Amino acid sequence: MRISVRKNKSYPFFSQEFLIQNHADIVFSLVIFILIGLMFEATAKTAILFIQPQYNVTTLSPEGEVTFYHNGWKDSATILFYFFITIILHAVVQEYLLDKVNRRLHLSKSKNNKFNESGQLCVFHLVSSVWSLYILITVSKVIHSLWENYPHVHLRFQVKFFYLTQLAYWLHALPELYFQKVRKEEISRQLQYICLYLLHIAAAYFLNLSRVGVVLLFLQYVSELGFHIARLFYFTDENHQKMFDLWAMGFVFTRMVTLTLMFLAVGFGLARSENQGLDWEMGNFNTVLIRMTVLLLVCLTQSWLLWKFIRFQLRRWREFRHEQAVRKKAAAKQPLRPMKRDSREYKHV
Repeated sequence: MRISVRKNKSYPFFSQEFLIQNHADIVFSLVIFILIGLMFEATAKTAILFIQPQYNVTTLSPEGEVTFYHNGWKDSATILFYFFITIILHAVVQEYLLDKVNRRLHLSKSKNNKFNESGQLCVFHLVSSVWSLYILITVSKVIHSLWENYPHVHLRFQVKFFYLTQLAYWLHALPELYFQKVRKEEISRQLQYICLYLLHIAAAYFLNLSRVGVVLLFLQYVSELGFHIARLFYFTDENHQKMFDLWAMGFVFTRMVTLTLMFLAVGFGLARSENQGLDWEMGNFNTVLIRMTVLLLVCLTQSWLLWKFIRFQLRRWREFRHEQAVRKKAAAKQPLRPMKRDSREYKHV
């Protein structure tokens, strides 16, 4: 069974159009090849590097034996495997969900591209929001645990797997710009947020700030989920604009909470921690320079997002004022018609 069935023409092997139309099938073959490697003893150890998170350590606790994980270079193989998986899932969501909706809506090409983008991100943000919330409930139950016992080298399985799949997803978004034939004017905008996600997630994972990172990702994903849901409703009916107002309030709240938590955890909590200094073997990066760099990165990102948000709201306000002015002019140009007593407007009298 082929994953992608949207094929109107047959193209030469390894041509550009052939790779674009069959990329999900090619990637699916690579995944099957890795899974087949588990069946043979000679290749099972290599195949398991791609499928299962590495660097596990089993320790004793009052609850019994508990397995923890830490990061390392072998994570790149696992990220590569789930990079392939996300490409396949992307194609499945596109073909069996979004394309069917697009055929009914009959959108223009520009709106169609934005609808596909929001549809894909809605699915991802919904799954990631629920997943990160589950991690917060089961792992980081209190606020001071965000910086207590730093460095947070030992991760539970769900935390490490969450970060690996997050990196895999945003890495897969880069070739998808080519596979989905994104317009040139849209590429720069999408590259901006893809690179920002990769930078922040990688920093949280490799600097052992995983607890703070999960909280910030949860807040960001819930906010972005609201935006893309509002945009989907807007594309189905342009009168649905109230959801943008709800998203606007949530967006400002998210920016405030994000900055507060970062200053509380990094600027206050880690600054008063006993483990000060740089130790690569222990995974300790609690120095003044690194703390200031992390805070500066987050503050600049939040400021940039707020600047884009203000521009978006001002554009909406100008468009609304322009529409109101046009309607008033059109109403003023219409000639007055004599009223008839038997007209429908007077039926209630």
